[in-house]
Amino acid sequence: MSMSDRDGFIWTDGKLIPWREANVHVLTHSLHYGMSVFEGIRTYKTPQGTAIFRLPEHVKRLFNGTKIFQMNMPFSPEEISKGIIDVVNSNKLEACYIRPIIFIGSQKLGISPKGNSIHTSIAAWEWGAYFGEDG
Repeated sequence: MSMSDRDGFIWTDGKLIPWREANVHVLTHSLHYGMSVFEGIRTYKTPQGTAIFRLPEHVKRLFNGTKIFQMNMPFSPEEISKGIIDVVNSNKLEACYIRPIIFIGSQKLGISPKGNSIHTSIAAWEWGAYFGEDG
């Protein structure tokens, strides 16, 4: 199944939007200069419900990465944590992979990212072994 052609929702800049509408422009700064920060987070189905593995630690590491690139995050760690939970719940997922990504927008292109907006997207989907069945 194509990653771009799925049902469900992706949290983008503070809002849940339909999966197929979550797009970025081809001249997005991060696409050309590789300046983005992401995390990979797993959830697990437990007898008590869905458990997100070490959510505070993942969010802290995500924010530490934005400091390295001097990105001024428009959201707090608490808002990102809530966005992660909202994505999992809105997609009715029990065991899944979560990919929050922070990236620089497309207002201008050039080595310096200054003058560009900072964007945040959070996607979650069912995904088996990360390295495939042979691991």
